Parts: sequence; structure tokens; C-alpha cells
Amino acid sequence: MSPIIEIQLIAIIVAAACALSGVFLVLRRMAMMSDAISHSILLGIVLAFFIAKDLTSPFLIVAAALTGLLTVWAVELVNRTGLVKEDASIGLIFPVFFSVGVILISKFAGNVHLDVDAVLLGELAFAPFNRLIVAGYDIGPRALYVMGVIFVLNVLFIRIFYKELKLATFDAGLATALGFSPVLLHYALMALVSITVVGAFDAVGSILVVALMIAPAATAYLLTERLSHMLVTSVVLAVLSAIAGYWLAFLLDVSIAGAMATMCGFIFVLTFLLSPQRGMLVLILRRNRQRWEFARIMLLVHLFQHEHLPPDSLENRFEHCSEHLKWPVAFATQVVNKAVQGGLLESSDGILRLTPRGRDFAKNAIVENDQLGRLYKTV
Repeated sequence: MSPIIEIQLIAIIVAAACALSGVFLVLRRMAMMSDAISHSILLGIVLAFFIAKDLTSPFLIVAAALTGLLTVWAVELVNRTGLVKEDASIGLIFPVFFSVGVILISKFAGNVHLDVDAVLLGELAFAPFNRLIVAGYDIGPRALYVMGVIFVLNVLFIRIFYKELKLATFDAGLATALGFSPVLLHYALMALVSITVVGAFDAVGSILVVALMIAPAATAYLLTERLSHMLVTSVVLAVLSAIAGYWLAFLLDVSIAGAMATMCGFIFVLTFLLSPQRGMLVLILRRNRQRWEFARIMLLVHLFQHEHLPPDSLENRFEHCSEHLKWPVAFATQVVNKAVQGGLLESSDGILRLTPRGRDFAKNAIVENDQLGRLYKTV
């Protein structure tokens, strides 16, 4: 198998594993926790290396996962004091753990292949050189198998505890009332996040791990409201970002991890602007449409309330309506033209008259507003 294919396979597996965990972090409003864990577990890796003396030891993953749980516990402990908010708690805890890890590396592991740049940035181009040898046979890149196991672990955990995760994520109080333990599930999820992060360290670095965990999940959140669809969409977007990022890096001769993170951000921005349900463009168009619709209702109701006056009275004149409603002339002209085009108004010599359809429209608007007003008073 060529290195090009191996690099892309590793990127795909890493992206899929990170995206699955990231969905629940985004839904639980814990996106920055992934950043905290991805940095603080460096301390666990360093301490485990000092004990095992082997960078390939599975003990490193266990120690990193435990450090991730310790980070989560410490953040929540500080947050529960009520003196600082959760974002401040994260900003206080993980720099301490990370900096201690950096100090230990620089002091005691200067001659070992364990450095901060590798942890933060990673380099997928080197991943195929770290091979897994079984009984004297080369069966492929070690990172591919490590992340494959972690991906399967993510899938099994979500599949087995899907209902419990869904309930605890959206209504922790109900989950507790039904006999579940949201706290236990929370720490199990954080342990899975920690394992996923440390498994991807050597290949892609912590920065890309955070990008792959949060950006695809946040993008999927803009596209769908169903959890099952969000999980699948997040994985698809993460894989698409990984493949597109690789070829972007290949064409521009730049960092693969950086290009993949860039593609994650690009796809998110594109979705943020053009999402058919929650995109900014749709939101702007919807607000603009509501603005014109509200203005039309205001004009029709104003004319309806003065229909008892003579047809050529001041209240029915365009100039007075514009002044009374405090509208600029240009805006008022457009509102009148839209109402005329919709068959709600007739305009002749600057005098505005309701059509039968416009009269019914105004009546319905008044009735609906009265009902809303009475409902508001009873609440």
C-alpha cells in the first residue's frame, strides 16, 4: 500500500473517531473541554513514559485517559464553587497541567522523541513510517490500527448507550429521575474523549484533534436537529475535511494537519452562511421578509381602523400614512407597491383604499393580535 493511501486512511479513521465524540461535546456545550483535555493529557503521557520507558506502551493511553478525567473533575470542582464560570475554570486548569508536562519534557526527556511540537502539530506524513510488526510481518502503520480500535470503541460505546447518552445530554434531570446516572455517563464519555485524543496525538497533533472534534459536529448541528443524523453527518463532514485537507496540503506543499484544520473551518463557514435552515443568508432573508410583512400588516391595520372616514380623508392619503407610521418615503412607497401587487390595496391619486382581500387580511391580523394579547395576560 502506498504512503499516500496510508496517510489518507489514517486521516479518515482519526476524523471519524474524533467526530463521534465531538457531537456530544458540542451538544453539551463543552466544546472547549476538548481543547483542555488535548493539552492537559500531555502530563499523563510524560508521567507514564517515565514509568514504562516506552513510547509505544498502552499504559500511556491509560494514563492520558486518567489525566483527562482528572482535568474534567478539576474543572467541575472549581466551577462548583460558584466563584468562577466554567470557561474560566477551563482556562485555569488545563494550562497548569500542560505547562507541568512541558517542564518535565524539557527537564528530563530532552533526548527522547517526545516533544511539544509533535504533540501540538503532529505530522501525518511521518505516520506511515511507524509500522506495526506482528510475528515478523509488517501489517501496516501503527496509527491506523490504534485509531481503528479507538473508532470501534467509540461506535460501540455510542451504540450501546445511545438512549442513555441522548437522554442525559438533553435532559439530565429526567435521566436522574428514571434511575440513570448522568454523572457516571459523563465521566465515561470524557474518558472516551481522552482516549481518542491521545490515540490521535502521534499522527495529527492536538490542534487538529480539536478541529476534527468540534468543527464537523458544529457544522452538522447547523444542518440537522436529529441526533442520529447529526452523528452520521458529522462523520461524513470530518472525513471530507480530512481528504480535502490532504490534497490541499499536497498541492500547496504545506502542513497536512494545518490544511485539514483549515478545511474543517472552511466547511463550517460555508455551512454557517448557506445552511438551508440556520444559515446566516437564510436568516437575513427571513428577517427581511418578516420586516416587509410586518410593515404591510401595520399599513393595512392603519387603513382598516380609519375606514369609517370619507375615502379622501387625510388618514387615507399616502403622505399622511408615511408620516404617521414614521416611515421614510422610499420605504413607504415600496410597502404600498408590494401591497398593491398582492391585491391588498388600491392606490389612486395618492389615496389608499383596502380591497376586500386586504380588509379580510387586516381583520385576521387584529384578531390574532387580540388572541396573543389575551394569552399573554393569562400567563
